[in-house]
Amino acid sequence: MAKRYSVGILGATGTVGQRFTQLLQNHPQFEITALAASDRSAGKPYSEACAWKLTGEIPENVRDIIVGSIEPPIDCDIVFSSLPSNVARETEEAFARAGYPVISNSSSFRMDEDVPLLIPEINAEHLGLIEVQRKKRGYGKGFIVTNPNCAVASIAPPLAALDRKFGIESAVVTTLQAISGAGYPGVSSMDITDNVLPYIAGEEPKVEIEAQKILGTFANSGIEKADFAVSAQCFRVDVIDGHTASVRVDLKQTATMEVLDEPSRPQPRLDRDRGDGMTITVGRVFPDNVFDYRFVSLSHNTVRGAAGSAILNAELLIQRGII
Repeated sequence: MAKRYSVGILGATGTVGQRFTQLLQNHPQFEITALAASDRSAGKPYSEACAWKLTGEIPENVRDIIVGSIEPPIDCDIVFSSLPSNVARETEEAFARAGYPVISNSSSFRMDEDVPLLIPEINAEHLGLIEVQRKKRGYGKGFIVTNPNCAVASIAPPLAALDRKFGIESAVVTTLQAISGAGYPGVSSMDITDNVLPYIAGEEPKVEIEAQKILGTFANSGIEKADFAVSAQCFRVDVIDGHTASVRVDLKQTATMEVLDEPSRPQPRLDRDRGDGMTITVGRVFPDNVFDYRFVSLSHNTVRGAAGSAILNAELLIQRGII
């Protein structure tokens, strides 16, 4: 049997924190032993502190866990963080300095030069930054690893495949992002119903720069970012779960069309739960009149784009012997 690790969740009562508890049910390697949240939740059983918003019931294995405060020490081997960015940086730093592996879904450390921004299928070699980080920050056994913005999670894998095969000159991305990406209570129903919001604060710069780091190369104790430009526009749409991205790319080498998928897919309602929410679905691949090609990609934003990505990163860290 695989060794089991005890895990703690920071920000456990929020939308992504709830998704962590749901996805970690019956996980063969991880057992939730600690939950932490804001002071208003601390000291209460999770079932009382958490306003559950996901399908199904609160998992039985966490209902009676008393929610603690978001400061070390807590009773676990590994920390998953879904803290809001305004408190994440200080808190995650404190846990890493206290010796915990911190697997973060927050944006606070993503673009730090010594912090891996990780999608295991693409850039596992970026784990080499952990030793750089430990030496630079004096963390000892602790460290911080991040997963990307939820919209980037849907576009980076197809861009990586194209870049490695043909090279990318530039990409233009338009995202149609689900309501759940704004957390709870999120966007007002009066704003989003029968509407499309053409602005998500801070989102477009994240989409434009995070993909370049993820697709970059680990060399000389740092990341040489990918050399193609990304231009992004991000919209909030009236969909509960599932981020859709329309992407146009110019390639460095000539590519020919070999596949033409069903023209009406992917769709959030039909495709977001593929692979238990961990699959990124790509469709509508065809030549573009201005760029070389266009395609549509879709991922489940709170599974593959958030908690599921962090869990996948932790599994990789164990497989590589870093945890």
